[in-house]
Amino acid sequence: MVRSVGAYLPDVHEEVLETVQAYVLTEKKALSLRAITTFVDHRGNQRKAGEEWLVTLKDAETHIPDVHERVVGEVPITTLTTRQYCVVLDPVDTEGKPQLGKRELRKGEVSFFLRPGERLESGIQNVYVLEEDEAILLRARELFKDANNSRKPGDRWMIYGPSDYVPPVTVDILEKRRKIPLDENEGIYVRDIKSGKVRAVTAQAYMLEPYEELWEKIVPDVVEELLGKEVTRDRKEKSSSTARDKTRVITYRTPHNSAVQIYDYQKKKSRVVFGPDLVMLGPDEQFTIQSLSGDVPKRPHVIKSLCLLLGPDFMTDVVVVETSDHARLSLKLSYNWHFEYDVADQVKSAQIFNVPDFVGDACKAIASRVRGIVAAHSFDNFHKSSATIIREAVFGADENGNPKNRFVFTSNNLVITNIDIQSVEPVDSRTRDALQKSVQLAIEITTKSQEAAARHEAERREQQARGRLERQKIQDEAQAEKARKNLLALQAQSAAVESTGQATAEAKARAEAAEIEGSAAVKQAELYAQAETIKAESALAQKKATQEAEVAHQKALDDLEISRAKDLANIESEKFKAVVDAIGAETLAAISEAGPEIQARLLQGLGLKSFMITDANSPIGMFANPV
Repeated sequence: MVRSVGAYLPDVHEEVLETVQAYVLTEKKALSLRAITTFVDHRGNQRKAGEEWLVTLKDAETHIPDVHERVVGEVPITTLTTRQYCVVLDPVDTEGKPQLGKRELRKGEVSFFLRPGERLESGIQNVYVLEEDEAILLRARELFKDANNSRKPGDRWMIYGPSDYVPPVTVDILEKRRKIPLDENEGIYVRDIKSGKVRAVTAQAYMLEPYEELWEKIVPDVVEELLGKEVTRDRKEKSSSTARDKTRVITYRTPHNSAVQIYDYQKKKSRVVFGPDLVMLGPDEQFTIQSLSGDVPKRPHVIKSLCLLLGPDFMTDVVVVETSDHARLSLKLSYNWHFEYDVADQVKSAQIFNVPDFVGDACKAIASRVRGIVAAHSFDNFHKSSATIIREAVFGADENGNPKNRFVFTSNNLVITNIDIQSVEPVDSRTRDALQKSVQLAIEITTKSQEAAARHEAERREQQARGRLERQKIQDEAQAEKARKNLLALQAQSAAVESTGQATAEAKARAEAAEIEGSAAVKQAELYAQAETIKAESALAQKKATQEAEVAHQKALDDLEISRAKDLANIESEKFKAVVDAIGAETLAAISEAGPEIQARLLQGLGLKSFMITDANSPIGMFANPV
């Protein structure tokens, strides 16, 4: 290596291998070199083979590598601000020897070059700035003394804010924690990593302790799906945008008039929560999933729910029966039901969950009773009295032979209060066609009989009117003939007087003729007046008779309407009395204590089409029961 400034002429035994350009060094750039063999550099430092070192601006502004040096690379300067720090692995001491396995903390404000063999652990890091509700979880890497505390390897502790913190090399930062604010209806699951005990923390702003961690509660997939639907319904969205945080306490809003059963696997006890209420699951608690039958006819495991509705409600099922004369019928039945329970009695309340699928079991039990009693009746008898037969089959009969109005399942206190027969259809097509033909024939016979009765009544009324008209004509003609007879008699008398008195003097004859003519005119006027009087009286009598007939007819219609209204009122009063007697005083008391909505549902369950109960303070209106 020739370093002298100026021209150089190689000797005859020399060969120029290459021209080496100098590296320019700055305040932000240094040069890393490695010795190929042991030698002494041009600055007088002895370098051993394989040794690495840095050349910075303090050493020279430029550097030309020697023939025994190799340039490893350029090293940029590392700068730390007052809010930064870093950890250097395998630092080099003042003598230039690397301290393998050691770690050195360097805090800003400082600038330095990483020496050969040194490297940064996790790069340049910012100082931890802790707020009032934040903390840092630390773990000791080795034995050391921190302030007044002696830390052993593996110890965990926390540094709480507000403060700045730069961790020493003897400490590992596990995580940064923040206080978890919790409302009265919110909570988290916390697990102690020493004892393994899990507990639920609610209704406070909680900071995890050093030996505590958040615990994820795992529930079955069905419960996850049902809880997701509940969250979706609360948010009024089509799909849940985020998954459930498994470390949060599971909450469930129990709907009104429903119950939820929760089982604690650690205590091996169950509890029942009645709605409306908020359920918060403990770490060892799980929901009892309700898997009910659904659709028409009923199929098992169609409806899955976390809560059990207590009713009153109804369910519909299709039952295929066969009569004693082998006619197969499809019955569509609707049952009104509710549960009897006592909120204060947990043992009795838990009985409503004894039957996992109360819908399917109740429908099967009722269908069995219906099939048994229908098989003992003929098709014609069952078709005429289907409602009575089915009610007796399900509810049974009292001492007087009248059907009861309750059917209680003692296993789970389920009460069937009413049965509605929505349809009865033959399964066999030939039976269905024959039944339709008989119904159409009966309708035609009824229609024709009604038409004949209406036609006969119209003809009768027409004959009566025609007879009255003919009788009045005859009476009028008789009166006219009588007046004409009197007129002819007078005319004959006047002619006789005229013929016998013709011989008398002409003057007397004229006078008598004039007198007779005057008398005849007067008489004629009187007869005309009498005839007019007779016509007026006959018209008046005819009009009076017509009006009297109309009044009598209207009175008869009014009497019929009054009688019909009285009969309907009596029927309604008897029906109301029967309904009140059937309900009983205790049920009426329960109805009066329940809200307007429960009263409305209960009255609908009684099958009333139009009914109203009211007093001076709280009126309740009932409308038509929907089909």
